[in-house]
Amino acid sequence: MIKAHPLHGPNKLKLGVFSTNADGGLAITDVPERWTASWQDNLTAAQIADRAGLEFMLPIARWRGFGGRNKVREWSFETFTWAAALATATEQIGLFMTVHVPLVHPLYAAKALATVDHISQGRAGLNIVCGWNPKEFGMFGTPLVEKGYDQAAEWIEILERLYASAEPLDYEGSYYTLEEAVSRPASLQVPRPVTMNAAFGGPGRDFAAARCDYLFTTFSEMSDAGKHVADIRERADKVGRDVGVYTVAHVVCRPTMEEARAYYTRYAVDMADHDAVDAHMAGKKEFSQSHDPHAYDRYRQRFAGGAGTYPLIGTPETIAADMIAIAEQGYQGIALSFVNYTQELPYFCDHVLPILRKAGLRE
Repeated sequence: MIKAHPLHGPNKLKLGVFSTNADGGLAITDVPERWTASWQDNLTAAQIADRAGLEFMLPIARWRGFGGRNKVREWSFETFTWAAALATATEQIGLFMTVHVPLVHPLYAAKALATVDHISQGRAGLNIVCGWNPKEFGMFGTPLVEKGYDQAAEWIEILERLYASAEPLDYEGSYYTLEEAVSRPASLQVPRPVTMNAAFGGPGRDFAAARCDYLFTTFSEMSDAGKHVADIRERADKVGRDVGVYTVAHVVCRPTMEEARAYYTRYAVDMADHDAVDAHMAGKKEFSQSHDPHAYDRYRQRFAGGAGTYPLIGTPETIAADMIAIAEQGYQGIALSFVNYTQELPYFCDHVLPILRKAGLRE
C-alpha cells in the first residue's frame, strides 16, 4: 500500500524547491556562484530538501534559453528522466514532471508518468503547461496552439482514461485520435498522480479549476495576493471542485537584513545578465500571461532575481513572517528558488522551518 502523496500531508503550508534542473535556477545573474544545474548538485539539493521534510521538487520545462552571456537556461534536464533518477535517491519528497502539452503525446506521457510513480512508490506529480515561447516550439516544427487549454483538456482526459480503462481505448477528439490504445502499468496513485498547472490568465485558471488538483500563481504585492486565491476558488466552486492554490518566490535568507539586501542588489542588479533579462521579459510580456501587466515595468529586479516571482529577502524571522502572511491570504504552498540551492537551502531549512513550526504551519 502506497503512502499519501506529500502534497496531501499534514503541514498547513507546503514547501518545495523550484527549477533546480535548469542552469541558473530562476536567477538571471553573472555571479560566480550561480547555479550550474549539474547532476550532482541536483541530487544534493533534492536530498537536502528530502531530509528537511519539504514536500516537493518542481522542475521547469525548457528547450531553449534566453541568451545573454550565460545562455541562461539553455542547459536543463528533461523532467521525466530527472524525476525518475531522483526518485531512487530520495525517500519522501514529491517529484514533479513539467510537460508542454503540445510537445508530448498523452500516450507517451501516461507511460512515462506511471513509470516514475512506480519508481517513487506514489510520489510522482505532473505539472501541465501549454507553453508560451514560439522559438522553443519552432525547434520542434510545432506552432503555438491558439486554444492551448482546450488541447490540454483532451490531453489529461486521455491520460486518465488510459489508466482507468481495462480495455484498449479508442478516442476521437479535436486534437487527438487514438486507436486501441493501452498504457500499462497504470499509476499507483488513483485516478492519476497529483496534477498542477501554473496559470495567470482566465483560460488557464478555468482549466486548472476543472482538471487539476493545484494551481500555481504569481502576485506582485502582498496586499493583492488574496484576490488571486479568491478568483481561483470561485472558478473551482462553479464546477464543484476544490483546488489548492500555491505561489512561487525567490529567496535570499541571511543573518541580517543588511546582508540580504546587499546580496540581492549584487546578484539581481549589479551583476544581472541584462541581455538575458531583457530577452526573458520581452518574451513573457508578448506571449505569456504569467504576471500582472505592470510587473514588467515596475519589477525588473524580480525578473533577474527569480523570473518575476515574489521576493523573500531578509532574515529568517522576516522571511518567516512573509510566508505566514502568504498563508493567511489563503495559499497552501510555496515553491522556492535560490541563487545556489546547495549553499543556501540548508540555512533556510535550519532557521526558517522552526519558526513556521512554532506558528503552526509545519509539524
